[in-house]
Amino acid sequence: MSNTENQFTITFWGVRGSIACPGPETVKYGGNTPCVEMCVGGTRLIFDGGTGMRVLGQSLLSKMPVEGHIFFTHSHWDHIQGFPFFTPAFIKGNCFHIYGAIAPNNATVEQRLNDQMLHPNFPVPLQIMGADLKFYDVEIGKPIQIGKDISVESALLNHPGQAVGYRVNWKGYSAAYVTDTEHFPDHLDENVLFLARNADVFIYDATYTDEEYYSEKASKVGWGHSTWQEAVKIAKAAGVKHLFIFHHDPLHRDEFLDQVGEQVAKAFPNGLMAREGMTFQIGASLSGSEPAPLENPSDIKVSA
Repeated sequence: MSNTENQFTITFWGVRGSIACPGPETVKYGGNTPCVEMCVGGTRLIFDGGTGMRVLGQSLLSKMPVEGHIFFTHSHWDHIQGFPFFTPAFIKGNCFHIYGAIAPNNATVEQRLNDQMLHPNFPVPLQIMGADLKFYDVEIGKPIQIGKDISVESALLNHPGQAVGYRVNWKGYSAAYVTDTEHFPDHLDENVLFLARNADVFIYDATYTDEEYYSEKASKVGWGHSTWQEAVKIAKAAGVKHLFIFHHDPLHRDEFLDQVGEQVAKAFPNGLMAREGMTFQIGASLSGSEPAPLENPSDIKVSA
């Protein structure tokens, strides 16, 4: 059995929300929109297809042919805009299983990915992709079995237009990916608690601080996102081992996120700010206490 078949490794390829924001003020944490890769017992799972997916795709070119399972939380632009630039999907011999819930307007994930690549929005259609693309409709609450040992659970999140959170279970280990969700003012979200229960890793949408969320001048109530303070509440209530603050606001500069990270660490000792290029192996320590930003994405190797 190879070493990768005994590992559960998570790599962050895009950690920003709403819109990509490259530039000198976002170098440390990265400016790409959401894409998280989990290599679980030799199987590759990918969550969301923001601009970080393009970077992931470049890293996979040296591993051809590749097979992967891609899970979309929803189809807001920042979560799908990297898919048309995911190079491995254009290469024959690769295979990708693509999952997403049916949208409130009854559109499947295949329809939504297809539509964003139609003229006049994009120069080439989805059908030009040479890889074998297999599409699946996620039935909320019904676990998805991948191979013999991997189970992916799902639950609805509180987000305009609907979003889905996921939990990956493998040989007693678990990781929850919960982004684009807004907390409730008077109670903890039962769906989020379900996904996060005793998780080894909990990745959570903490776009705002409480001060921003409840601001009298520019309240973010109803925008569909949460805060790092709520992330800590959920992590403690659910018995989470490691918390990753995710979906950073595009207006939050590196210096600001450093300050948030200090507050998170005080409130939850195993709380970390997600950064592009950060790799975490469940059951092992973080790969480098101060992960470097992706300065040369084509040279990045996924440690899985």
